Amino acid sequence: MLVMVPIVFLSNGLTDGDWLEAGVFALSVGVGLTPEMLPMIITASLAKGSIIMAKEKVVIKKLNAIQDLGAIDILCTDKTGTLTQDEIVLEYPLDIHGDLDLSVLRRAYLNSYFQTGLKNLMDRAIISRTEKEAKEHAILQKLETSFQKIDELPFDFERRRMSVIVKDENEVVSLVTKGALEEMLAISTHVEYKGQISPLTDDIRVEDQLNQQGLRVSGVAYKTGLKEGFAYSVEDEKEMIRTGYLAFLDPPKPSAVPAIQALLEYGVQTKILTGDNEKVTQAVCEKVGLDVNQILLGSDIDAMADEELAQTVEHVTVFAKLSPDQKARIILQIKSNGHCVGYIGDGINDAPSMKVADVGISVDTAVDIAKETADVILLDKDLMVLEKGLVEGRKVYANMTKYIKMTVSSNFGNILSLLVSGIFLPFLPMAPIHLIVLNLVYDLS
Repeated sequence: MLVMVPIVFLSNGLTDGDWLEAGVFALSVGVGLTPEMLPMIITASLAKGSIIMAKEKVVIKKLNAIQDLGAIDILCTDKTGTLTQDEIVLEYPLDIHGDLDLSVLRRAYLNSYFQTGLKNLMDRAIISRTEKEAKEHAILQKLETSFQKIDELPFDFERRRMSVIVKDENEVVSLVTKGALEEMLAISTHVEYKGQISPLTDDIRVEDQLNQQGLRVSGVAYKTGLKEGFAYSVEDEKEMIRTGYLAFLDPPKPSAVPAIQALLEYGVQTKILTGDNEKVTQAVCEKVGLDVNQILLGSDIDAMADEELAQTVEHVTVFAKLSPDQKARIILQIKSNGHCVGYIGDGINDAPSMKVADVGISVDTAVDIAKETADVILLDKDLMVLEKGLVEGRKVYANMTKYIKMTVSSNFGNILSLLVSGIFLPFLPMAPIHLIVLNLVYDLS
């Protein structure tokens, strides 16, 4: 337009001297070059795409997200539920030496049952296993009536643990805590083994062996003889007695390997951003064929400047032990490298990452805040579903590009022939109304 309209105006004005007619004709050329049906074509393509994607179990909350979904070249996702089956099972409640111990399960149940926050998959697995074992073991029976809740210290992603304060039938008040192993180790000074309490030493460890098998391990600790009317805070989580471990199994999905491979064939690289520790993450990611030669931890990321992190995120596939803020920072650095990023999440901790990603993707079983933040919702928590959405997003984009190419090529040919003939003819080769009618015919096609 910037080139053609002035040339048409000057050539016609100089040829026949009627500058008013030349101005009108130049304006009609500008109109002729405009792809005026583009807004309608875009809206129609997006609407049609969203209907097709709904049939493929992908619900589009924001229409614009369809072409963004087709444009992503890096997909960031949490491990749980996407690569794994999202059906965590409590395999073993273990004492500090790795032997089965139901007293560990008993304390874990008190923590999971009496907490009022959002019960996650681990809490449900603990409660389910306890109810199952209670049919045969008296130590696990009637716990909800034998104990009374006094207070709780909710979970947060900095402490990575949560505590409840309970009172038993003998009026003894206890603080029971469960959480990530390293964080539990930091607040424990003693261990309990077969009823005997002794100082915690460095050689009392079992978690490494379990983590190598791909089991997720949580620690359980307690302290007793507390006051009932006291206002408890996170500062009270100290000098605790470590009683044992909980080993959970969350096996990889059979569909994870072909889905990651399919995405790669479409030019989309998958990166794992998880809060789990590196050993569990490595075991699961190896099984689904992801590169685990280098795993970047949250502590490593905090020590990096933005420029260094931007370079590192290009070649690292797996990130572990991340806080919500660290996940969001990684995504921002990937975007700063010129990538279009999609993020799949279903938890409270995923909301910041979904917000900063180009496309926020969630599932219909996610927490409310995740679904509110998402642009796209999958009705099936499976990467194969996302692959279908990705392909459809590219089709929609291709359809819009087709229209622009058709319109510009037809209009440009039209205007160029008018321009050339207008230079040699002493009159206008075509009336402005003819141009507009021709434009309409092209738009119909």
